[in-house]
Amino acid sequence: MPYFCEKYVVMEFISPELDAYVCVHSENEPELLSELNRKTHLEVLRPRMLSGHYQGRVLSILSHMIQPKYVLEIGTYTGYSALCFAEGIQEGGKVLTIDINEELEDIVREFIGKSEYTDKIDYRIGDAMELIPELTEEFDLVFIDADKQNYINYYQLVLPKVRKGGYIIADNVLWSGKVAENSIKPDKDTQLLMDFNKMVQEDDSVQNVLFPIRDGLMIARKK
Repeated sequence: MPYFCEKYVVMEFISPELDAYVCVHSENEPELLSELNRKTHLEVLRPRMLSGHYQGRVLSILSHMIQPKYVLEIGTYTGYSALCFAEGIQEGGKVLTIDINEELEDIVREFIGKSEYTDKIDYRIGDAMELIPELTEEFDLVFIDADKQNYINYYQLVLPKVRKGGYIIADNVLWSGKVAENSIKPDKDTQLLMDFNKMVQEDDSVQNVLFPIRDGLMIARKK
C-alpha cells in the first residue's frame, strides 16, 4: 500500500515510521525549494512529479560528489531538480534543462531568477529528441525524467555525449512498484520502463545500480 509523505504518494518500500526518520535525519530543504515545493502542490497538476525534499537532497549530494561542470536534465517540470543539481556544479559550469511544456515556463523562470544559480541554469523549451543531437557539450551528469516512451531513446542519444566516468540518472524506474508485478500484464508505460531497466542492466559500457529511492533511481556510470 502507498502512504503519504512530503504531500505526495510514494510506494511503501520501508515503513512510514522509518521513512519519516530518514527524512528527519536528512538535510533540510532550502527555503527557496520549500517555497517551490508548496507552489507546485498548490498550483500545478500532478505534483508527484516533483522530486521533493528527500529525493532533492539525494540529487544535491550526488551533484556535490560528482562535481559536474556540465549537467543535462531532460524534463524540467517546475525546476526543482535543476536547482538541486546546480548546488554542486563547478564554477563556470551549467545545468542545461529541457522541457517541452511551455505552460510551466513562468514558474520555472521565477524560481531560477530568485535563486543564486541564475547564471548556472540554461532553461530551454523544446523537444529533447530534436535538441539533444545538436548539443556539443560533453556532460558529466545527465538526468532523465521526462516521457517514459522515450527513455531508451534519450539514453541512447546522450550516452555518446557523456564523458568517460560520467553518470546518467533516470527517475521513476520502479513506476510505483509496477515493474515487479508479475501477476498481471503490464501497461504500456510499465513495459517501457521494464525494457529500459533491462537495457541498462545489459549494457556493458556502464556500471549501474538501481536505488529504491522514492519511485526508483537508475544510476549508470560510463566506463
